[in-house]
Amino acid sequence: MSWWTQAAQTPDSGFEQAARLRQTQLTKPAGSLGQLETMAIRLAALQRREQPRAERIAITVFAADHGIAARGVSAFPQAVTQQMIGNFAGGGAAISVLARALGASLEVVDVGSINICVVPAGVVDARVAAGTADFSRGPAMSAAQLEQALIAGHGAVERAGDVDLFIAGDMGIANTSAATALASALLGAAPNELAGPGTGLDAAGVRAKAVVIAEALALHAAHLVSPEAVLARLGGFEIAAITGSTIACAQRGVPVLVDGFIASSAALCAVRLNPTVLPWLIFAHRSAEPGHARMLAAMNAEPLLDLGLRLGEASGAAVAVPLLRLACALHNQMATFASAGVSEGPPC
Repeated sequence: MSWWTQAAQTPDSGFEQAARLRQTQLTKPAGSLGQLETMAIRLAALQRREQPRAERIAITVFAADHGIAARGVSAFPQAVTQQMIGNFAGGGAAISVLARALGASLEVVDVGSINICVVPAGVVDARVAAGTADFSRGPAMSAAQLEQALIAGHGAVERAGDVDLFIAGDMGIANTSAATALASALLGAAPNELAGPGTGLDAAGVRAKAVVIAEALALHAAHLVSPEAVLARLGGFEIAAITGSTIACAQRGVPVLVDGFIASSAALCAVRLNPTVLPWLIFAHRSAEPGHARMLAAMNAEPLLDLGLRLGEASGAAVAVPLLRLACALHNQMATFASAGVSEGPPC
């Protein structure tokens, strides 16, 4: 049995019931705080705590290049991946700013960029290869490379240590094509139903991107017999690493705050590889990429935010952290009817 198929931990129903009972005793109408209530209850069960928390946040951005970029599916050149790795490390990227504002740790892991001479200071070098192969011509990666990328994700979770939440982000020019191909294969959906603008393609570019992905799906159709095969043939090193980190978190009992389109494609892969992972996933936001809604529906996910975001980098998940912190504060600190001397109903 591969490590990624080993069962995740089980949320604690006792803490869930206790948290649900406490919510009925707080000085508010039952259910009046909506998802803020349900998130606090979920975190209590996942963290096995009477008082859930979202203070210690680990963010890891996995970066890699994609051979499918050669087919013109991105509005930006592949050189941007490496440039953005340096921007993450230098503190100038959106997720760098958000991590500082949240007091979260931020690690950058290069799992497969191309044309790198020197790894920037502060970046973890876990490169599997200089980018994946063009999956419209053949498999994106070998089985051995897939395992190496999954292990890179597992290693990031180990380095994160004892945290309340783990967030994985992505960087990789053309990775929306890989994510779309993965979603198409796993959901049985046509690429033209899922493909979006990614880094900024116009309508004609999106149509051309969908055609390339459809050609690739036809090429690999006979071999897409397992989630491992789908991920190896159509995925990216950073998507596989996020998949590995997601599974590792669930196995260690760490809740995962899932980012947008790319991270959700990895979450979908993780759930197909190991269905016991699903309870550990909290979905941060609904991406503006059109295929994201289909992936969320497949995992029965109700995201916390819908702000039209599609940057990636874990930015949408980071933006959702304050909501979880407020949910925990309300759950932990509000007075109960009894302690406040407030009547729970109308007088007789």
